[in-house]
Amino acid sequence: MRVAIVGASGAVGQEFLRVLDERQFPIDELLLFGSQRSAGRKYTFRGKEIEVKLLQHNDDFKGVDIAFTSAGASTSKEFAETITKHGAVMIDNSSAFRMDENVPLVVPECNAEDALNRPRGIIANPNCTTIMMVVALQALENLSHIKRIHVASYQAASGAGAAAMAELYEQYRQVLAGEKPTVEKFAYQLAFNVIPQIDVFCENGYTKEEMKMYHETKKIMHTDCEVSAMCVRVPSLRCHSESVWAETERPVSVEEFQQAVREGQGLQLEDEPASKKYPMPLFHENCDDVFVGRVRKDLANPNGITFWLVSDQIKKGAALNAVQIAEYLIKVGNIK
Repeated sequence: MRVAIVGASGAVGQEFLRVLDERQFPIDELLLFGSQRSAGRKYTFRGKEIEVKLLQHNDDFKGVDIAFTSAGASTSKEFAETITKHGAVMIDNSSAFRMDENVPLVVPECNAEDALNRPRGIIANPNCTTIMMVVALQALENLSHIKRIHVASYQAASGAGAAAMAELYEQYRQVLAGEKPTVEKFAYQLAFNVIPQIDVFCENGYTKEEMKMYHETKKIMHTDCEVSAMCVRVPSLRCHSESVWAETERPVSVEEFQQAVREGQGLQLEDEPASKKYPMPLFHENCDDVFVGRVRKDLANPNGITFWLVSDQIKKGAALNAVQIAEYLIKVGNIK
């Protein structure tokens, strides 16, 4: 098994290295690729030092079975043919191909089988906010068809990359030292603040991030469910949180949904209000699962149920989901 990581020096690229090792993913040879800036860097994987190669339009991907790409949409679009032309399966973490009808958009807990039909040799990893939400929604969908979803996300600095996480640390230091904070990665200072904008605004007043949740949920779950999202950047580091209001075709009780979460794939229930037990970003960094709590009936809708989610954005929201897709392909014999 020859595996490649494109964008190896970024936050998600580094997470790929950790997740592949942690899950004992079968690798005979690992290749790392990056930009001019990161080419030549060396990383240790399973005791072996590997140098990052410059990503170029050549035959470097000949013999590669799986290529995990996380170097941005423009790079994915430019190099997709180069990466896949010799038969490598490209599992792409960018937004480049998510809504391409010839590219499956996959969250293994929901639609693993979609990964088997990939005319372009590409499988898209969904947006991090969508991934964590649909893992929980699948457990609810199994009880009763979901008609509508309203969601408010509270998204960590990590969603904007490693440099954004470093900037948040630096902003806190600067503010506490009485210095003017550095603002480069976000529209405004994030420390001691929340910013109700992630990505650019569309003509309908929603941001691209919010519209990703709308379109991606429909594609992953093969559903006619309507989705309305409000995405907010908050000063946490790695874990995203979400408040979800879902309307189902029939009333679903709190107990039913809690049991579905307990039995669901990739989920953990953390819901004991009396003892103040509920998911929080501070405590779920580096965790694989999506954590569910604050499950309640929606007082405004007899067929509604509402709940709170927390998940590690870099891990399940990016690297882990992609690796789980590859694990599924190996399990069903769709790749050697």
